Amino acid sequence: MDCVTFALVITSLYKRHERFAVAHFDTIIRNGTIVDGTGMPRFVGDLGIRAGKIAAVDGLRSATADREIDAEGLVVAPGFVDCHTHYDAQVFWDPHCSISGWHGVTSVVIGNCGFGFAPCRPEDRERSMLSMTRNEQIALEAMQQGMPWDWVTFPEYLDSVDRTPKGVNVLTYAPLSPFIIWAMGSFAEAKKRRPNAEELKKICELLDEAMEAGACGWSVQRMGSNSIQPDFDGTPMVTDEMTDEEGYAFAEVLRRRGAGTIQQTYAPSGDKMSEDFFDLPAVQKWAEELARISGRPVLHNVVLAIDGKPEIHRAAMEWLADCHRRGLQMFAHADTNRNFQLYNFETWNGFDIAPTWKKALMGTPAERLANLRNPEMVAQMVAERPWLANFEGVGLKLERIEVISVDSRPELEKYVGRNLGDIAAELGKDELEVMIDLAVATELKVELRTPYVHTPNADYTAELFRGGHSLPGISDGGAHMKYFVGGGYTTDTLTWLVRDTGKLSLEEAHHLLSALPARVNGFKDRGMLIEGMAADIVVYDLENLKQVPEGLFETVNDLPGGDWRRVRWAEGYRYTLVNGEITFEDGVATGAHPGKLLRHGRG
Repeated sequence: MDCVTFALVITSLYKRHERFAVAHFDTIIRNGTIVDGTGMPRFVGDLGIRAGKIAAVDGLRSATADREIDAEGLVVAPGFVDCHTHYDAQVFWDPHCSISGWHGVTSVVIGNCGFGFAPCRPEDRERSMLSMTRNEQIALEAMQQGMPWDWVTFPEYLDSVDRTPKGVNVLTYAPLSPFIIWAMGSFAEAKKRRPNAEELKKICELLDEAMEAGACGWSVQRMGSNSIQPDFDGTPMVTDEMTDEEGYAFAEVLRRRGAGTIQQTYAPSGDKMSEDFFDLPAVQKWAEELARISGRPVLHNVVLAIDGKPEIHRAAMEWLADCHRRGLQMFAHADTNRNFQLYNFETWNGFDIAPTWKKALMGTPAERLANLRNPEMVAQMVAERPWLANFEGVGLKLERIEVISVDSRPELEKYVGRNLGDIAAELGKDELEVMIDLAVATELKVELRTPYVHTPNADYTAELFRGGHSLPGISDGGAHMKYFVGGGYTTDTLTWLVRDTGKLSLEEAHHLLSALPARVNGFKDRGMLIEGMAADIVVYDLENLKQVPEGLFETVNDLPGGDWRRVRWAEGYRYTLVNGEITFEDGVATGAHPGKLLRHGRG
């Protein structure tokens, strides 16, 4: 290169770098460590926002703005995309879809697992809400008071979400359960048989209508007759016994449209459940056929990295890689949450896999207490310990469950802070007997904390992401809220796997938390800090990032009707921006609600 050419190149690069030098923006974020979500190396620079979009990345030295944010020493990254949330009801009373919105999430996906509230005939509304009270443990009174129910069809539901003030963006699957119920005429009919050919055709027409209105694909839970997530009355959900052929027909809808993603929660069913509940090969054939027929991404829920059993997740990762080598867009949602359950017997149903446990913990608190006082029923519950092998196989050891509180009963205070194994050894009983005895003695109010639901191993967890086919999570932010808090998985990923153990780089983590879930779920203009994309941004202090309280959940009465839930707050997020507007500053909501319904993944 001669001197003249070299000078022209340098001049061109300088001009390109400074092309926004004298421009004016709505907001400029200055001097931040920019991690753009693409996987490219971080750099220190500026970011300009105009009209809700990222208008410039770097080259803003002399540019001006209505507001400037000093991000020196802070990470500037794309807002997180939480794609398994169950906020279908909560979005109407909680604009930030907390706790996800508290932890840097700027976009959520709802309609997961085949569960939702549209289409729904007016006479089925109460029954529709009842289904979510046990399956996803969403409070009935909160739904009754918090949902406007100003829809019947799925497009009308989207319109209702669209006009609801939102602090996050919302994308939704078409959940199969209400579609099947609608086509078959009633809950009762859909619960006793599978759809006939004419009804199957109608379901496909409803899916077409939903996709046309803006759905990002369809979702399903398929857990068989012994579903671990049953209906409010203990029976399987409508989709739990769905046939292979039904799924293939629904996959054809996406193939014809050339759009959409399939999200499946699928596990084998039988007389007993063991660790193969989480064994991906058990569901390979159906998932592969869905991907092949549809030609679209399939997102499988769930895979785990289990301490001491790496062969399980490694086989799953190899299967995903093999699918991609064969041209199948197969992805998995990985449960990377270092989380536990904090529960009492008034509301808990975590052992629904075991038939007598399911029966005993049905109904009102008074009915539950009566069941636990029945010696014959208790004997059956204790005898069903083998049914719980799947939980113990992934680290939820019964003997390690800890007694947190005993409802201020002086005679029981000696057990607080001890685990069930120690108490059982002292009393010469099984851990399940001890658990039930404490529940009865406190009239169901004993508080128990499990160990991590799966034993966390940072090395194994990081392995889940090496092939680029697994998404971190699972949030379930709007579900199981009386004993589980998963919406802080974003914060946990950054603190545990990046800062504290170094198993993931910042670049890897932000690709996994934003760009990859956006791509898999069909977002068109989110997930990366690239000019022209929506200005969904988090600015945070990595060194001081954390979930609070640590090691416990906080109980708050903030649901419609004054009902309670468990939460964990976040510290260290300095700013959260959605479509260019600041929604949180230092953890405090600003009152701005710039979130959008993203029809077809675009806002």
